[in-house]
Amino acid sequence: MSILVFTLIILAGAFVAGMLGSLTGLGGGVVLIPLLTLIFHVDIRYAIGASLISSIANSSGAAAAYIKEGITNVRIGMFLEIATTTGAIIGALLAVFIPTNAVAVIFGLVLIFSAFMSVRNKTDHTENIDKSPLARKLRLNSSYPTKDGIVHYKVQNVAGGYGLMTFAGIMSGLLGIGSGALKVLAMDNIMRIPFKVSTTTSNFMIGVTAAASAVVYLQRGYIDPGLALPVILGVLAGAFGGSRLLVKANTKTLRILFCVVITFLALEMIYNGLNGKL
Repeated sequence: MSILVFTLIILAGAFVAGMLGSLTGLGGGVVLIPLLTLIFHVDIRYAIGASLISSIANSSGAAAAYIKEGITNVRIGMFLEIATTTGAIIGALLAVFIPTNAVAVIFGLVLIFSAFMSVRNKTDHTENIDKSPLARKLRLNSSYPTKDGIVHYKVQNVAGGYGLMTFAGIMSGLLGIGSGALKVLAMDNIMRIPFKVSTTTSNFMIGVTAAASAVVYLQRGYIDPGLALPVILGVLAGAFGGSRLLVKANTKTLRILFCVVITFLALEMIYNGLNGKL
């Protein structure tokens, strides 16, 4: 296979990954990394490096739009980025020493968890009782616009959310995915932030977390420009197309279908990891 043909195939695969990730909110990395490792037999560390670079580009574009709309809580994002960035550096350093087959097994388990989180019933929390002195001191309480007017909310359990965010950062650095499911779980279920705010704030944070991990992968030589370039272009184009399609698509059906596909890929990753094929 020539380099041109390989690049075009990677570009097409990244486009599909970006579109599916955009439609389900899980990001393109959950499809991209299994695609590169299982089908094209790319070393999982190089696949993770390419996924991290695409996450930076994808998050940067989407985050700007959400901030402009006034949905993203920038103060929460900046505060929790301390946790995710610290965790991401730890995860990236661990990835260098952990065997690739073990990384594949962990990746598969996180994929199954992410797939479950993508189809669960989501409760939109809007706490108005000020129970957290720390949230008040850090001025994390805020509001966001809806079609019915401005909705105010109070942030709860800041310490618990910070701890889970550190773990999410470790998983991001280790596996090269946004760990959006863990980040949303921390903000939605623990910190009781409205779901729309937690998802957009998570998207805002992904790029910074990925950038911290990418530095370690770059220093270790696990980011190949020839692989990263078509991945970035494909994921960005796919995410843009997915956001347009999302308006007309039946998201519930898409999420169920995607959950099945991701679970299959996860089991395949776990199987190959346990058998030392990755």
